[in-house]
Amino acid sequence: MAIRVTLDRMLQERRMTLTELSEAVGVTLANLSILKTGKARAIRFSTLDALCRALDCQPADLLEWTPEHDEMDDDEVPREAAE
Repeated sequence: MAIRVTLDRMLQERRMTLTELSEAVGVTLANLSILKTGKARAIRFSTLDALCRALDCQPADLLEWTPEHDEMDDDEVPREAAE
């Protein structure tokens, strides 16, 4: 996916642990870990809002777009296989 979550960088800049953030925003440690490791497929605006409030940042500080290079999503079918 071309959208990356840069939560780890923001935590480091804020000198905050994932556990502290979990307590501050009311999101489980497991769900924050999924975000931090880039395994999340979606994020709710309410969660993004809570993260931005707790970290005193903007959504763009947590999300980064990078161009994909010949990558496919897990549910995509290669063009040759679809024909």
